[in-house]
Amino acid sequence: MRKLINFQLYNTTIMRKIYIFIIALLLLAPENVVFAQEGGEFSVKAQVRPRYEYNHGGILPLREKDDPISFISNRARLSLGYDNGFLSMGLSGQDISVWGQKPQIDNAANFTLNEAWVKLTNNDWFLQLGRQSLSYDDDRILGTLDWHQAGRWHDALRMGFDKKEHRLHLILAYNQTPKSPRQGSFYEFGGQPYKLMQTFHYLYNGTENLTASFLLMNLGFQGGDEVKPSINQMQTVGTHLTYNLNALGLTGSLYYQMGKTATELDLSAYMIALKGQYKFTPTFSAALGIDYLSGDDHTNKKFTAFNPLYGTHHKFYGAMDYFYASPFGNYGLVDIYGSLIFKPDNKLTIDLTYHNFSTQQPVKVNGDEKNGLGSEIDLTVTYPIRPYITLQGGYSMMFGTDAFFTIKGGTKDRMQNWMFVTLNVNPTIFKAKF
Repeated sequence: MRKLINFQLYNTTIMRKIYIFIIALLLLAPENVVFAQEGGEFSVKAQVRPRYEYNHGGILPLREKDDPISFISNRARLSLGYDNGFLSMGLSGQDISVWGQKPQIDNAANFTLNEAWVKLTNNDWFLQLGRQSLSYDDDRILGTLDWHQAGRWHDALRMGFDKKEHRLHLILAYNQTPKSPRQGSFYEFGGQPYKLMQTFHYLYNGTENLTASFLLMNLGFQGGDEVKPSINQMQTVGTHLTYNLNALGLTGSLYYQMGKTATELDLSAYMIALKGQYKFTPTFSAALGIDYLSGDDHTNKKFTAFNPLYGTHHKFYGAMDYFYASPFGNYGLVDIYGSLIFKPDNKLTIDLTYHNFSTQQPVKVNGDEKNGLGSEIDLTVTYPIRPYITLQGGYSMMFGTDAFFTIKGGTKDRMQNWMFVTLNVNPTIFKAKF
């Protein structure tokens, strides 16, 4: 048995060795040795999420002779958590791959930490430091991007206080590439899109019906070169409001961007989002909304295209990820959408959403200026088999215009559609208080 265990450990990566060692230590060591400090709660969570996709024009529309692709991707995560009221820690590693991508005998060090943070809490005040996901409001500007198998994280310091009526957070980040002494702090070929970040977020939740938040974010992008470096700083300021009155729910967002872009252009851009949802019966509700993001008008010295930055774009701009989740120029976007949501029982949810897309700035098509991009229909079905097992599937179609294929490529003579089926298994496999 020991030879088998040693053989398995020998053929895993260094990170897998560390995880197995930690779990064995915490589960097998005497209680008074492992938790001798102040006691607390320890948990081990796992997630396996395979997802089959058939892509017949999603993200990039098919051209005349292009072939569709089908594949299965997989996320495998193992998370450790500890909390004693004052000290809490999170450590999570993941392996992301497409079935068939990796060889059967694989010694590559491809196990990545997507969480590694420590948090100190005293009364309502806290300080959290390390690799962590950032999710605020509806994930429009800062989101976890959980749809993507890899997700999104930031290496940052987060501090502030959390109360029932008021929440105030300050987030600070500074990124650098490993360099030798005397080489300076020029951030070149870094993993993060920004060099530094300062974010202030305030949330008011003082009533049952109304929540309101305020966001102020400053991003610093590396500019210049190693001889003459510079930092281009962009500011995003805005608010997010929700109001619920009986069966009616209303949400609204307004953001403005200024400063400089990463390419040193002066910036003045904005976005507006409004949504209303009404629950007609316990099993049926409908929603109607609009997202309006400015594009670059090319008429003055300022760049006027809004950048939704590090939000969960898949959640807002269509499941086929044509806009913001993938490049489509600086035309801006107007998305008018409606949704029908059915819940025939306590588990099953059917969501049918229609998007009508157009650009905020015109697209030149054969000498004419056009804005209409076409329509997308998204159908999503979700069924939780158990609290820790969820089956989900979806189908989407895009009916693009000439303007759409001009900026995204592809041809309107091909059907552009996409489907997926995913099984999300994420149990808590161990949890104990000491």
